[in-house]
Amino acid sequence: MSMNYSGTAVMEAPKKEEDLSRVLKPIHLWSLAVGLVISGNYFGWSYGFAEGGVMGLALALIPVTIFYVTFILSYSELATAIPHAGGPSAYARRAMGKFGGYLNGISCLIEFVFAPPAIALAVGGYVHALLPMIDPMVATVAAFFFFIFLNYLGMKTSATFELAVTVIALLGLVVYWFLAAPHFDPALVMSEPLLPNGFSGVMAAVPFAIWFYLAIEGGAMSAEEMVNPQKDIPKGFLSGMATLLVMAALTLFLTAGLGNVEAVSAVDFPLPLALASVYGDGSMPVLLMSGIGLFGLIASLHGIIVGYSRQTYAMARTGYLPKFLAHIDEKHHTPVWALILPGIVCLFTALTGLTDLVITIACYGSVVMYVTSLISLFILRSKEPNLKRPFRVSYPIIPIISMVMAIFCVVSLVMASSDALPYVAGIYAVAIAYYFIHGNKHIRPYEEEFGVMDDLDQE
Repeated sequence: MSMNYSGTAVMEAPKKEEDLSRVLKPIHLWSLAVGLVISGNYFGWSYGFAEGGVMGLALALIPVTIFYVTFILSYSELATAIPHAGGPSAYARRAMGKFGGYLNGISCLIEFVFAPPAIALAVGGYVHALLPMIDPMVATVAAFFFFIFLNYLGMKTSATFELAVTVIALLGLVVYWFLAAPHFDPALVMSEPLLPNGFSGVMAAVPFAIWFYLAIEGGAMSAEEMVNPQKDIPKGFLSGMATLLVMAALTLFLTAGLGNVEAVSAVDFPLPLALASVYGDGSMPVLLMSGIGLFGLIASLHGIIVGYSRQTYAMARTGYLPKFLAHIDEKHHTPVWALILPGIVCLFTALTGLTDLVITIACYGSVVMYVTSLISLFILRSKEPNLKRPFRVSYPIIPIISMVMAIFCVVSLVMASSDALPYVAGIYAVAIAYYFIHGNKHIRPYEEEFGVMDDLDQE
């Protein structure tokens, strides 16, 4: 069954070229949700030690965790009510109209296009550490080409690979926890001064606490490729969130308890370095973590490529972006140009070497998207009270808590990273100018764009 432009069912209509394949189950969404984020346990977060100390980063993690738990509960309602490849752009369009949808989609793309360069550079660094004869930038470029090609082979292939590397990376963290636990010293966690930089240090550590969860929401963009999105999305998302919560707490405190905080706060490979402080440089545990750490980075890089390609595809299908970006390969049912073009942007961004800046820009895109998505939830609850919601969050208390925590994250990000604001403002200015010059002239009718949900409701 397919739908015509008015939303009426038409039996035995030919399948449209732009359809994605529905092949994913809850385990695949769990692996995407965890895999998108798991690199945040292997690098990036430890810079928060330098900003706020151990307890400062731990305190920053509390509101960040509250935010992500409440946000994923709220986001699951949106994702099951509107199981659309556009994810946040689709939710905001339904709630706030064309421009709202475009702005939220662009925010998501900013997050998902500026995060991969930092991860790819870390991949290159890990490869170089294991095989010194390979230049790290060569490894970075090769990683981009390989994972774009792997995504081209189809979602089932991509999801199976993501599941495998995520499980390996998660097992690697378990190995790290067991290696670190016998040497854990709680006195090191509570060493004085508890807050070396005071409250401002806690606020400055928030962006690094976010790194433990950043990009989990990308799993929603696989909604049209889920076998049963309205039942399976909550299972995949909530199990993924629970996994990440345990990972963040164990990784932070066990690393701090090994007593090499100052050193790990200045490198992209904190876990091997932390083990080196108790097992020695070049020891088997250190080499093991260096090798397994590569799988954590690969899981996130690969998962984020899935995310940016689906967001780009969905926005092009809507008409926000050029139509050729919505082209689907007939054999593999993958959005070819939506994989390639953002990948080229990621690659050139990685070649600049401005890792800190691109991470900060990605964080700004994410917090704007979080706030806009929550606003969309409030609007849809008021505007469409009868919308089919297979998963309903406890309303309004959970979304209100999430919004308060989201605003806290925005304030802390501005306080800690105001130097990146001109770059963020410039990107949004270019994106908004494009919308009013060209992007708002080719947007598909609302009923046609959301016909995919009517298809799901018929089944």
